[in-house]
Amino acid sequence: MRTLLVHLQELALNRKGAFKIGPFGSSLKKTELVGSGIPVAGIENVLPNRFVKQFRRFITPKKFDQLSDYEILPDDVLVTTMGTIGRAAVAPLGLGRTIFDSHLFRMRFDTSRVSPAYACYALNSDLVAQQLTTLARGSIMEGLNTTILRECSIPLPSLSEQQRIVARLQQADWLCQTCGYTLDLSDRILPAAFLEIFGSPSVAAKNFPSSELGEVTDFIDYRGIAPNKTTSGVRLVTARNIKRGYFEIEPQEFIPAEEYSSWMTRGMPRPGDVLFTTEGHTLGSVAKLPSFNKVALAQRLIALQPKGQITSDYLLYAILHPSFQDRVVKHSTGSAARGISSKNLADLPIPLPPLSLQQKFAGLVRRVEHLRSLQQESLRQAEHLFQTLLHNAFVGKPIQSDHAHAADPLG
Repeated sequence: MRTLLVHLQELALNRKGAFKIGPFGSSLKKTELVGSGIPVAGIENVLPNRFVKQFRRFITPKKFDQLSDYEILPDDVLVTTMGTIGRAAVAPLGLGRTIFDSHLFRMRFDTSRVSPAYACYALNSDLVAQQLTTLARGSIMEGLNTTILRECSIPLPSLSEQQRIVARLQQADWLCQTCGYTLDLSDRILPAAFLEIFGSPSVAAKNFPSSELGEVTDFIDYRGIAPNKTTSGVRLVTARNIKRGYFEIEPQEFIPAEEYSSWMTRGMPRPGDVLFTTEGHTLGSVAKLPSFNKVALAQRLIALQPKGQITSDYLLYAILHPSFQDRVVKHSTGSAARGISSKNLADLPIPLPPLSLQQKFAGLVRRVEHLRSLQQESLRQAEHLFQTLLHNAFVGKPIQSDHAHAADPLG
């Protein structure tokens, strides 16, 4: 038997202001915000199923007294109404006096009927996302209409069943967070090891000789060539694939295979080349090019091919170091979208440690990158498990009960 759907507004605590949008206009002016005091929560504090207790805006105790109706209490569910609309998190215990701003909607539920954690998971599920899209009637919502949100429906099983579902989802959620935390720790190993082995590229801390970047690498520069994109053909690498130190497979873009030969007139990128973004908000981002059979580079990228005096791994982490990044910014030009020319980049000095020391570092990089690939796969599987459980709880088949323990992935 399927559980009946209940409108969210029917589950509100029977108290004035249980469902409430944050203070607008003259109620809370920017000039009334102070550097310390009572925190003001906003969309940056609300991640899916997680409230972040880090604040950058505050009000005085006197102002809090005026806005006490907007206080956040434990078990309040906060939903974003601007930007990433519809994202929800439960206010944790021990939060202390805190208010929410006009970009959040507070939902204070009748806990005799619905668990706040269960309602939060439901709000972050495809079930509510689909309803928000349908109820919006195709209009472009710059902000989430709270009337639409109130009209969304969620399944309402018994409290004991809600608690069982929440327990399963919390296990999977915890697994995702643990995998993510482990991956974050791995990302800190190599920059720390680089600094320990080589010192800062900005100073001759270990008396290494230096050279200009253009003398120890060849530049392959495709800027000025506008690609004709297609759905298949030769892989086109863009700035969106370049993160700070790592290459992201998605998004995947292509150019027609018949146009590939015209791209080769400027040189052929090779696996292990260091790709460097030359402009925009990703200026200075670098990643090593993976092993592709054929690849073309988009306009905002330069491929740096190390010569015999320098290795790709050393070059990558030398460029990533904050001191080198500062020099990139200093030698860039433009206002709205700053960029650096090939000449200015080529003129930047870089220390040259002994090649044997660079190769030792490269061995460490290989080991850490292998570990990181395993951790990425663990995170992917954990996220898939969580999304499957979430979908089954609110859209598809219910999460299995305890008597079917053996079939439960988290059993």
